[in-house]
Amino acid sequence: MATQSVIHPVQRSHSRKALTPEEILKVLKIASKSKRNLAMILLAYRHGMRASEVCDLRLSDLDLKNGEVTIRRLKGSLRTVQPLSDHPGQPLLSEKRVLRAWLAERRDVSDFVFVSQKGGRIHRSQFFRAFQSIAERAGLPADRRHPHCLKHALGFALVTSNVHLAIVKQALGHKNIASTAIYAVPTDEQTGKAVNAALAGLF
Repeated sequence: MATQSVIHPVQRSHSRKALTPEEILKVLKIASKSKRNLAMILLAYRHGMRASEVCDLRLSDLDLKNGEVTIRRLKGSLRTVQPLSDHPGQPLLSEKRVLRAWLAERRDVSDFVFVSQKGGRIHRSQFFRAFQSIAERAGLPADRRHPHCLKHALGFALVTSNVHLAIVKQALGHKNIASTAIYAVPTDEQTGKAVNAALAGLF
């Protein structure tokens, strides 16, 4: 008799849309042809930011000297200050390096970090179209060509790495732990492995 899946439908939907580490690197590599797009996508992933939150980021929110970014979350979520980090051996994941490269190229007088080619704050629809094009070139299926997939990717990556749920909540800027809990619902495979490992230690 086949075993039925016990994964919550919301968790299943989100996990299917989350990008794998390999897909993240592929997207970043393609995005690196544009310093702006690379910086936008990397920040969205590393800090679980919505497209609007990335587009709303102001120069005053960046503190490259101390390596921090202030994120003003939308939809009643938290306002958080998170560290900007460099990733040894992975230049595409090195935030401070990527941001410095973009800011050195940026010529607009706008207070916003990310600006359009016509000048002024880039709109979230432009970010969406840019990400959609990059994701398509990376070979991602249609349901994983939305910037919000980056937020899901971070959530599942942290939970898979056994990061405490309260820390995942803070990293994603959730106001309610219930919003974070969808990332912590184990799959049947994860449950089976955990039970087998626990029993192996008992007998």
